[in-house]
Amino acid sequence: MRPQQGDYNPYFDNYISLVKGENIIAVLESNLRTTRDFLKSIPEEKADYAYADGKWSVKQVIIHITDTERVFAYRALTIARADNTPLPGYDENIWANNCAAEKRTLADVLEEFLSVRQSTLYLVKSFDEEQFSRKGTTNNNPASVISLLYVIAGHELHHLNVLTERYGL
Repeated sequence: MRPQQGDYNPYFDNYISLVKGENIIAVLESNLRTTRDFLKSIPEEKADYAYADGKWSVKQVIIHITDTERVFAYRALTIARADNTPLPGYDENIWANNCAAEKRTLADVLEEFLSVRQSTLYLVKSFDEEQFSRKGTTNNNPASVISLLYVIAGHELHHLNVLTERYGL
């Protein structure tokens, strides 16, 4: 099952379009392996590198991927459990600027990502078809559970592309 137009904010089209396949569990598992292997290949001396002034460091990008996964997984959980509370947005720049990445190692940041992904996988595997289809409101926009999960996967892929293309990793 893939998200349908109208079930999410069109802003997320670019992320969702990066995701190939109909089985979100298989996609998240595959992304986990790909991302783990890619991030393990980055040398620690590159961990604090940013490709331009005002851009995030490599560690901040990884923490951003992890933070975003937490937020979107929480949104998916809330909606899957039929809680109709409108969910707020968040400012990723404030979060990235306050994540204390400079005090952490790349290995630690990677381990946190892997743990969060495992948690997300346990959550997603608990959903049934009805829960995947449920819809709610996030950041004043419609969101289905399945669309939120595809955004997690596509957002991750987007930032791996950024790390490759702009950071030269």
